[in-house]
This record gives sequence, structure tokens and C-alpha cells, in this order.
Amino acid sequence: MISRRTWILSLAAAPVVLSACGSGADDPATAPAAAATRGGVDTSPEQTGRIAVQAVPEIAAKVPQAIRDRGTLVIGTTGNGNPPLSFRADDDETVIGIEPDIALLVAATLGLEPEIRTTSWENLFLSMESGQYDVGFSNITVTEERKEKYDFASYRVDTLAWEVAKDSDITRIAGPADIAGLTVSVGSGTNQEKVLLDWDAQNVAAGREPVEIQYYQQASDTYLALRSGRIQASFGPNPTAAYHAAVAGDTKVVGLVPGGGTVQAAIAATTQKGNGLVEALADALNHLIGSGAYAKTLERWSLADEAVPASEINPPGLPKTA
Repeated sequence: MISRRTWILSLAAAPVVLSACGSGADDPATAPAAAATRGGVDTSPEQTGRIAVQAVPEIAAKVPQAIRDRGTLVIGTTGNGNPPLSFRADDDETVIGIEPDIALLVAATLGLEPEIRTTSWENLFLSMESGQYDVGFSNITVTEERKEKYDFASYRVDTLAWEVAKDSDITRIAGPADIAGLTVSVGSGTNQEKVLLDWDAQNVAAGREPVEIQYYQQASDTYLALRSGRIQASFGPNPTAAYHAAVAGDTKVVGLVPGGGTVQAAIAATTQKGNGLVEALADALNHLIGSGAYAKTLERWSLADEAVPASEINPPGLPKTA
């Protein structure tokens, strides 16, 4: 555990190049079954159950010329995160998860070779803002503040979850009063941190005990803290919590919260504002939704409940905080 002020990751942004998904079955229903390797979830580097699609020329034509001429889509993601979002396969090298899967489908639809680069959360935004990365797929929530620098094409509902140890006496967390006086963990610089700080402020204003917040770099440290009792709850993305509770079996989810606390939010593909790529991204996502490839991919990672009916360009984001 480290303090918030010293919580800075410095991962090298070395590219992890994955082969394009342009070959294989046109019909997602014909894709091979996934190899269950960890709790019924395919975490192998081969990812034989990954859905494959073909390029759609009329959508590919909307990609900015410079990217088309290059022939690659440079995709940023954290890669070292928690399953089932963007994490390392059993070989501890290959990047897999729902985020790279959606990114690979989009790249294939756009007729581009995907080049996935892993980096820290902070550097991900800087690299998109500078144009070093064409797009980010890393469980990024749309916010009004971020819309000042980036364009978004939505593809999942943002849901947060409270996770506690399996044998915890805590059975339900539904609002600020339920966490008064608890020691909890949250990711620094995330929207869930903003929600948690708001809940804590409400507790203090109501005369309740404040929350003690701890920050961890790695999921393994968070779960060790839960098991040892150093923290009583962890607050983070629902996909991560649901996956861990199902696969590891030593925790349970005791509460779900909209991404904005009281406001629903969207997870979106993120690109440099005004670079001309967002329309092609949204069209590709909507094609994948219509074809069924999107639904099949969400099902692979047990995230069907976070599906959206359509991708929106720059949908309403979480409001700015004071």
C-alpha cells in the first residue's frame, strides 16, 4: 500500500502487437468454443474462442487518410489491469480481456492491423492527447471534463461494485451510511475514487465516521488486504469484481453503483479530440452490435448485462466536480 501522493506508475509503453482479426469466421456464431483454463474462463494466450470479423469497406473509408496509409490502428490499454478488462494471459505476456477483444474487432472492421500498446493509466491519456495512440480501450468512462480533450464512442455501461471478503459480516453496501468508519480501497485518479470521496464527504457532513481510504498498485495487493482484514471493502469496476468473485471464490459483491454514483455513465473508445477518427469508431461498433459479434464478445467475458443498444459519439458524460 502506498500513499495517494506517491502513487505514480512508470510502466514502459512497449508495444504488444497482436495479429489482426480479419481472418476467420464471418458469423460470430461459428467461432470455436473457448478453452476453459481458469474458473471456466479462457485465459490462454491463444484465445481460440475470440470472435473474428471481416473488414467493412464503407466504414473503413471513414478512417482518416493518414491512419489508412499507415495501415495500423495504434491502441492504448493498461494491459496489467484486472480480469476481465485488460490483463495478461497465462503466459504473463499476451494482453487479453474484453477491452482488447473489442479493440481487435474494431480494428478488423476498419481494415487495419491492430498494434496494442500497454502503458500506465496516466500515460494512456497523455499518449492519446498527443496523438501517439490512435485510440484507447481501457474501461475509460466518459466525463464532461474529458470531453474537452478527447472524443468518445461508447460501447459499455459503466457499473461499479463493492467487493468484500467472502466471510465478511458486510452483506449490503447501498449508500454512504453503509461505509461510514470502514477502511476501503479504491484506484487513484478513477471515477470510483470521485464517487467514494463524495460519499465520504456526505458522511462527514452528516456527522458520521469518515472512511479510511487506502490505495494499492496491484489487484493482488488489494485482495491480500481483504483477506488479511487490513481493508474491509474494495470499490472498483463491476466486471473486475464479478470476475474475481466467481473465479477466486474468496470474495463477494455486496453492492452495485452507477458509474457516476447517482448518474449512469458510459465506457467508451477514446481518441484525440477533433482527429476525425471517432465517427469511424462509432460506425464500426454499431456494425459489430448489429452483426452479433459484439454480443458474443461480451458473453465470452460474462458481461452481457453491460451491453449498450448502440454506440453514441460523445454521449452525456459524468458532470464536472467542483
